[in-house]
Amino acid sequence: MHTYLVTAAAALAAAAVALLLVEVVHRATRRLGRRSLLMTELTDHSHRSFQVAATVLAVQLAVRFTTLYAVGSPWRQLVLHGLVLALIAAAAWLVASLLVVAEDTALARFRVDVPNNRHARRVRTQVVLLRRLTIAVIVVLALGVMLMTFPAVRGIGAGVLTSAGVVGVVAALAAQSLLGNVFAGLQLAFSDAVRLDDVVVVEGEWGRIEELTLSYVVVQIWDDRRLILPTSYFTSTPFQNWTRTEAAVLGTAEFDLDWAIPVQAMREELRRLCEGTELWDGRVCVLQVTDATGGLVKVRALVSAADAGSLWDLRCLVREHLVAWVRDQRPTALPRLRAEVGDTAGSPAWQAVQPRRPVRRPPDTEVPDDARVFGGSDDGEARSEVFVGREEHVDARR
Repeated sequence: MHTYLVTAAAALAAAAVALLLVEVVHRATRRLGRRSLLMTELTDHSHRSFQVAATVLAVQLAVRFTTLYAVGSPWRQLVLHGLVLALIAAAAWLVASLLVVAEDTALARFRVDVPNNRHARRVRTQVVLLRRLTIAVIVVLALGVMLMTFPAVRGIGAGVLTSAGVVGVVAALAAQSLLGNVFAGLQLAFSDAVRLDDVVVVEGEWGRIEELTLSYVVVQIWDDRRLILPTSYFTSTPFQNWTRTEAAVLGTAEFDLDWAIPVQAMREELRRLCEGTELWDGRVCVLQVTDATGGLVKVRALVSAADAGSLWDLRCLVREHLVAWVRDQRPTALPRLRAEVGDTAGSPAWQAVQPRRPVRRPPDTEVPDDARVFGGSDDGEARSEVFVGREEHVDARR
């Protein structure tokens, strides 16, 4: 009985000493690392795991060296085996927390709350997926090491290795869908096809990538619904990514109007509207007639914004303002259906006035910037070169 009490007292003393040393190291690290992000992350995320690992290690050593009188006894082997399993689990927890600290420190260097955050979102996506993968690998390795501490498991190790090929084939067939999603998640992380906070259109829904894991992707739809899709969806199904190259995007607002609409006046009104709102980023403000069939003309307003949310609000503002402007200022341009009543031999009233001959624009006069999408401005010239090519574009201008 006396020896058992000595062992228990030694274990408690070792645990107390270990906790005391960990606390001293924790306070010293916090004081020295007030200006270091790495030290701050270590004190915040690795303190508990370090406490548990140090305590278990101290107790295991104390029990091992104070029970030499009971070498070979079943209870000593059982206690030491349990402490070894606890030490393996605590060490895995400590390694995982250290990896999380390293990943958080790396993420802190890339800010996503800035306008041009494409590279930061790409790094964040890759680091988040790697974190999930590394934690899963650490857990699997820890379980494997814990199982190898059992003599029965070590004894059947050779048989397991012999049949590993057959088991691997069966497991691959059984988990084909799961493995496909895992590999698809890794492909998304490193192919740069989609990133966290990207604005996408999937299944006819407009939203942003809220969460990206190895098996599924959560899309936050604009009305706060969540669309959950397997990662393999984004590698096998076409989808729209509005912010793959940059956050700034273009959007349209279309109107079906009568042929009497004064296009230039409407263009100038659009320009005044864009210049008077903070939603416009100052890049593109263009109004064009894109179609003229069926008794109506289709007028399209093309505007740009710094991000997808601002673009949505800007498009709605353009629609509301131009609808009110046409209704109040140009009511004759509202959509209408015409019908002629009378003798076909007579001339309709609208033919009584001879139409004026259109004024020809001199060849050297430039078209206004807000009347052209591919040309006229620096941004339009850049779009023209993307779709035509620099050499062909220069030849066409000559």
